This record gives sequence, structure tokens and C-alpha cells, in this order.
Amino acid sequence: MLDTLDIETAPAPNAAIIWLHGLGADAHDFETIVPALVAPGERAWRFVFPNAPVRPVTVNGGMPMRAWYDIKSLGRGTVIDPNADEDLAGFWDADARLRALIARESAAGIPASRIVVGGFSQGGAVSLYSAPRYPERLAGVLALSCYLPLAGRLSKERNAANQATPIFMAHGDGDQVLPISLGLSSRDWLSEQGFDVDWHAYAMAHSVCPAEVADIRAFLLRVLPVL
Repeated sequence: MLDTLDIETAPAPNAAIIWLHGLGADAHDFETIVPALVAPGERAWRFVFPNAPVRPVTVNGGMPMRAWYDIKSLGRGTVIDPNADEDLAGFWDADARLRALIARESAAGIPASRIVVGGFSQGGAVSLYSAPRYPERLAGVLALSCYLPLAGRLSKERNAANQATPIFMAHGDGDQVLPISLGLSSRDWLSEQGFDVDWHAYAMAHSVCPAEVADIRAFLLRVLPVL
């Protein structure tokens, strides 16, 4: 089980948001965003920020850092490439770790239908890999400044349980790490396979902006209604 930073916004949480950080970051990366998403006592939610394992990353000269999977080459181009050389074993590992966190929350009394999975950059890519394949309906997906990995495998591996699960996708039009065209290509790939994608673009780089945070808040309030 990954070590996590857990933040509860009220006693006895009845929903959870599992938020995966980006390459080289850690569980504290989005800790400060919580008060902007929900006021203390407004909703009984648990934010779960896990630490990715430390592993060598090929594009960084094999330097060990927190990463959900290896990145084998610089850049992914500007569109989804179903034949790209991607770290399948790394995604399997990340998926297993994410499923363990979902199971942990379920054991604590929060069903999958009250769990949102998401993340930024690498963390968002893992969420887009895992959620469509997960066998129980999730509440929603947050895919921030990321792309759809292993796209060529999705049609055969997706699970009907999350076919209609809302996916919040957001990207900066000035992103020089992952061009917005890659996000758009990912959106179109998911939409063509019938997934429910809520797309947002912002005037920003590879980051998060206040307008995006407001839209994330609205999305969470919608997919995690008061019980």
C-alpha cells in the first residue's frame, strides 16, 4: 500500500477523492488546493494524496524520482499514437496501486460510486488508464494536463461499469510539456469510444489556474451530491 497524505473536510467522510501527483512531485503537491475545492464542514469528503514509488526515469537519464511509470522518450508528439512505446508494466503497477487505494476506501465505508480518481500530468494519465478498466462504477475522473495512455488497448480492455462515468479533462493552451493538441486528441479518442468527457481549456502553461480550480469544484459537487 502506498503511503498517503489524507485530508478530511468533515468527520465521517462519505466520499473520497484520490489525487495522483505528477512526475517528480509528491503527496504534498496539491495539498493546498483542498480549501479552494470545499470549505471545512461543507462536505464530508476525504482527499487522498498518495506518494508514487521512486523509480528510474529514462528521459531523465535514469535518475530515480517519484514516478507512476517510466517515460522512455522525450515528448509524445501532438496526437495520440496507439503504437507509441509506453511503459505497460509501469501502468499495470500504477493501476494495481490505485485499485488498492480504492479498496482501502471501500473497506472504510466509502463505496466506489462515491470515489473520484484523478491527477495531474502523469497522475492524470494513470487515472485515464485505470478508470475505464475498473470493474465497479466510480463517481468521476479528473484528468488534468495529461493524455490518454496505451490508447490502442482501450477498446478491448475497457469495462462497461465506467462507460458513462463523467471525465473532467482540463488543459492549458500554453502547455509546453504536453501540448494541448495531445489533450484534444485524447479527448476525441475517448469521446469516439462513447465516454462522457467534460472538456475545459485555460490560458495557462503546464499548471493549474484559479478558473480551473473553480470548475473542478463544480464538477466534484455535481458527481458527489449530498447524501
